[in-house]
Amino acid sequence: MYVTYAVYAFFAVLLIWGGRFSGKGKFHDDFMSLEVTKALRGISALGVIVHHIAQEGEFQKAGELSFFSGVGFLFVAVFFFCSGYGLIKSMDTKQDYMKGFLSRRLPVIVVPYYVSVVVYTVWKCLSGVKFEPAQWVTNTLGLTMVNEYAWYLIVLAVLYVAFYLTFGKIKKRGVCLAIVFAVVVLLGAVFAVNGHFAWWAGKPNWWLRGMFGRKWWMADKVLWFSGEWWVNSAVAFWLGLFFACHEKAVVAWFRKMFWVKVLCVIILAAFSWFLSGWAQSSIGYWTEWNGNGPGIGRKFITFLLQMPQVIMCMVLLFLVMNKYHAVNPVSSFFGKISLETYMMNLLAITVCRGVRAFASPDSLKYRVIYALSVIALSIAAGLIYKGINSLILNVFRKRQS
Repeated sequence: MYVTYAVYAFFAVLLIWGGRFSGKGKFHDDFMSLEVTKALRGISALGVIVHHIAQEGEFQKAGELSFFSGVGFLFVAVFFFCSGYGLIKSMDTKQDYMKGFLSRRLPVIVVPYYVSVVVYTVWKCLSGVKFEPAQWVTNTLGLTMVNEYAWYLIVLAVLYVAFYLTFGKIKKRGVCLAIVFAVVVLLGAVFAVNGHFAWWAGKPNWWLRGMFGRKWWMADKVLWFSGEWWVNSAVAFWLGLFFACHEKAVVAWFRKMFWVKVLCVIILAAFSWFLSGWAQSSIGYWTEWNGNGPGIGRKFITFLLQMPQVIMCMVLLFLVMNKYHAVNPVSSFFGKISLETYMMNLLAITVCRGVRAFASPDSLKYRVIYALSVIALSIAAGLIYKGINSLILNVFRKRQS
């Protein structure tokens, strides 16, 4: 458990270093400032990297980082929340912000997505992976996942379009919020139908008889919206929109009898955590393996019962930041490359498995070297990736102007 303790200590330092208490009876008015949220995204980016490390078999076998293994979606929820909040704030403070919104915002998503397609295609080819002709086409078009972590950009693009078609066209914000929430629920329904792989592509329960004869597109993590991670944190985007629309009223309400409301939120968050855990274990996302077909309804119910956990954890985080937040060089640095380290993390995770050539996978030495190597390579690859994206986006913007 030495790696676990070291990681806990590292995150404790990040949360203490540069920390500021508001003082008794006072609150931070800058708790959602760009500087603070960027640091928050930086800590969340590190949380996602550790989450992916924790899911490696060697770490699960050793019981290392077990807490991080199941909370990756909450770190991603921070990104969605900040994105939704930032969109409303930009719309309210920047003149004509919605004019040309999609032409400005979508390239920031589309370019990194397709650059990652090229990067991962080249890397996999160099690694000896053979693609079928149809796979070359669908991977190149981005219709199938050559980088399974790129799902975040796809979902974010869908949510940006939903934001534009509602807040850019409809004056009543309550109606806009209701529609965006419905879109989030619809995305959950799409996953519930899709499941984790192409369950519909063969005889009922064909996967229980072995998946060795399946075609490449029938595997897991290939098709869009195949996996609960595509949808279970998206409600935080809606929450960010809601909070930004009603910030003054929400902040004023929470700051009256603040500690009583903090206690209530803690209780609700604990209950929502229990509810989510119960739903996942008793109803379940991975229903394909119970022999009763795809289990679409069970997946959708589990998704709905996990949404309160995301909402309450984000509300609790918001309350904490009212009284305390931390900004330091490390969190700020990762906040600047949060997307890039995330997108390159799968490459780092896979490449660094080569550490097995120098240390036994069951040894502490392996886990230490592997974790440090993944973080280092995620940073290095992320910086290169960021540079490539910036070059392409700059060319695109010059042509637009």
